[in-house]
Amino acid sequence: ICGIQHLERIGKKLNLFDSLYFCIVTFSTVGFGDVTPETWSSKLFVVAMICVALVVLPIQFEQLAYLWMERQKSGGNYSRHRAQTEKHVVLCVSSLKIDLLMDFLNEFYAHPRLQDYYVVILCPTEMDVQVRRVLQIPMWSQRVIYLQGSALKDQDLLRAKMDDAEACFILSSRCEVDRTSSDHQTILRAWAVKDFAPNCPLYVQILKPENKFHIKFADHVVCEEEFKYAMLALNCICPATSTLITLLVHTSRGQEGQQSPEQWQKMYGRCSGNEVYHIVLEESTFFAEYEGKSFTYASFHAHKKFGVCLIGVRREDNKNILLNPGPRYIMNSTDICFYINITKEENSAFKNQDQQPKSNVSRSFYHGPSRLPVHSIIASMGTVAIDLQDTSCRSASGPTLSLPTEGSKEIRRPSIAPVLEVADTSSIQTCDLLSDQSEDETTPDEEISSNLEYAKGYPPYSPYIGSSPTFCHLLHEKVPFCCLRLDKSCQHNYYEDAKAYGFKNKLIIVAAETAGNGLYNFIVPLRAYYRPKKELNPIVLLLDNPLDDLLRCGVTFAANMVVVDKESTMSAEEDYMADAKTIVNVQTLFRLFSSLSIITELTHPANMRFMQFRAKDCYSLALSKLEKKERERGSNLAFMFRLPFAAGRVFSISMLDTLLYQSFVKDYMISITRLLLGLDTTPGSGFLCSMKITADDLWIRTYARLYQKLCSSTGDVPIGIYRTESQKLTTSESQISISVEEWEDTKDSREQGHHRGNHRNSTSSDQSDHPLLRRKSMQWARRLSRKGPKHSGKTAEKITQQRLNLYRRSERQELAELVKNRMKHLGLSTVGYDEMNDHQSTLSYILINPSPDTRIELNDVVYLIRPDPLAYLPNSEPSRRNSICNVTGQDSREETQL
Repeated sequence: ICGIQHLERIGKKLNLFDSLYFCIVTFSTVGFGDVTPETWSSKLFVVAMICVALVVLPIQFEQLAYLWMERQKSGGNYSRHRAQTEKHVVLCVSSLKIDLLMDFLNEFYAHPRLQDYYVVILCPTEMDVQVRRVLQIPMWSQRVIYLQGSALKDQDLLRAKMDDAEACFILSSRCEVDRTSSDHQTILRAWAVKDFAPNCPLYVQILKPENKFHIKFADHVVCEEEFKYAMLALNCICPATSTLITLLVHTSRGQEGQQSPEQWQKMYGRCSGNEVYHIVLEESTFFAEYEGKSFTYASFHAHKKFGVCLIGVRREDNKNILLNPGPRYIMNSTDICFYINITKEENSAFKNQDQQPKSNVSRSFYHGPSRLPVHSIIASMGTVAIDLQDTSCRSASGPTLSLPTEGSKEIRRPSIAPVLEVADTSSIQTCDLLSDQSEDETTPDEEISSNLEYAKGYPPYSPYIGSSPTFCHLLHEKVPFCCLRLDKSCQHNYYEDAKAYGFKNKLIIVAAETAGNGLYNFIVPLRAYYRPKKELNPIVLLLDNPLDDLLRCGVTFAANMVVVDKESTMSAEEDYMADAKTIVNVQTLFRLFSSLSIITELTHPANMRFMQFRAKDCYSLALSKLEKKERERGSNLAFMFRLPFAAGRVFSISMLDTLLYQSFVKDYMISITRLLLGLDTTPGSGFLCSMKITADDLWIRTYARLYQKLCSSTGDVPIGIYRTESQKLTTSESQISISVEEWEDTKDSREQGHHRGNHRNSTSSDQSDHPLLRRKSMQWARRLSRKGPKHSGKTAEKITQQRLNLYRRSERQELAELVKNRMKHLGLSTVGYDEMNDHQSTLSYILINPSPDTRIELNDVVYLIRPDPLAYLPNSEPSRRNSICNVTGQDSREETQL
């Protein structure tokens, strides 16, 4: 208006009212024409304003309309008519972050039958800016409804139509300063929903295990600290268990990494698409023909023909899932089979074998997403070359792949005994594994040096109500509390460091903020009854971690160090900075003890890229680009190619949130995961363990032959491979010494610049020049060397040697010298530190349920589900067997302890 009036002062000299009238008539597209601009400048100005208005006004009107609609939704209702005619679920949270929202939506809508569901979010806070931006996307705006309200108010639950909802998900806020308070809020929400809508299925996430019994009525409960500590514990004995579980509970098509030029990324990405599915045996193409056969027989032949891995079963009249019940279990037509595969059977390209000619059955191929050949590639290995009656008791250290015959090794491939359809009682290992006779055969020296005698039983006390009773190794007598301080002597012993104890096995160190109740779930899997006594690792709790405490607790000869994310640092002003302290501390440990196996838990999965960080590592930069490309393709597992995650060195408990979401479609997933992690024990159900491939085992050649060997000899069912490959050292890790001759020939005037140029090419790429102290030391050594005539020959030779040592020291050598000096100051032995600091760069990754023709390589670690040893007890001892297996346990036991 002002522009028109100003520009028309040389023409008609319009007043303010006429200018207002002209603008309204023009922009409303009426255009009477009684008032028009006359000068060229005012005409050009009107054209420009119209163009701007055509762009700006629609956007502003759209924003106003969306804001009005969102205000209506936040304070409005979810239609009762829609609730009765369409299906919806309710998500209750304290505050909604973009990461949590996207994890839920991506996992929930990954299942085809949930595409028509609506998601109603009930949150007491206003919508976050990032959340609002995402919910404006048409794909989500038509499915997701945000209601601002509290689950504690019946009016808000009525607005969300909770009584008509298919399910209610209640999530805890793990970024709160007080996690116990966050659990209390979750408990009240669960009570309120149960009171308002008692028939609505509840899916609850809780943080602290001691709060779990308050929500025992919920249909599905995931306790964060239980799963976290159990996965950390199994990572120490079965490498990368956290990665294995994470990949199994994520929905994926296995398309990640297929565009990569590297073969390991293609194999790793394809196998990551494997998930757990279920089907009734009589309705299955995979398993119907094995009715009346043993479980082990069905598992092996289903993998041989179809590439699927049968891991568990459940009777129709029993709610307990049995993982690998062993060769004594006979399959029934009504059994529910649980198997691992790229896709569920209903979506596979297999046809019913009854519709095919019998001659072509053995030539069938799998044309599903995984493209796995399932022709009979192992038809030649079914000859009976092993007398099963000579099978001895399973060794204490696990299964072995011993050669069946020596003479057949050079003539042809060693043959393997077939898997029997029905277990022969004479071939089943009926030795009493609970007695551990092989383990008790110790030498007199060992008996004198070790005063600890173990018994097997249930822990007499539970740290919280609701923990599952676990059969494990126990001491006969309780150790005094004063003896639990490793760094302080008491009246019973005088040891003040881990070395003095003379432990037979390597340590497992847990660095945590406090010794909370969740640590119970870390200790119990490592002391489970099926673990041989000789393999029990001492566990050291490090509740504060300065360098001196680390050295005293035996970090230089530890097998694993577990770093638990501290609760006090989980809340930060900037969300992703919550892991800053943990990441930097772990990086310090990595630089000081490069060969130490460090397993870290982080709050945010995005921060995994900072683990073992090297700024100029070309390979890590290439993986970062691959991650971005996979995310652009819509992958929910873009982080899987980060080397620390693939190797099982880092994980985030938030990645297991999908376990709760997936339970809406697969109600058995939480039970199976708890059995795999050892959180629950069911009589007759197997357990997860691992076996390392040595040079003597390479005769097995392929994964299919390995499958048959394990099924026919020990009844174990393999589910995957953890593979480690050697990798060339990057420039940042090389230890190239500085050329002394170049230093000698360099003039003092150009000394500093040449010094920097040499060092940049010779030592760690993380630093561009020497530290000031080292530079001063070199100059001092050089000046002394030029005053050689004033000293004797021996002194001059000594100074020359010192100067050479100063020149040639790398950053790693400096760190090693720092640690050794500190150990000597504390009176600790430095034996073994050099071997521990000898870091070799490796590449490790997981292959879940690989194809039968996958080659077995040296140092592969095979994941096994081993049958329950209690199931092999002789039938002649029913009383003892029943007293051990039949754990009645839950309510009466909890009430007694309470």
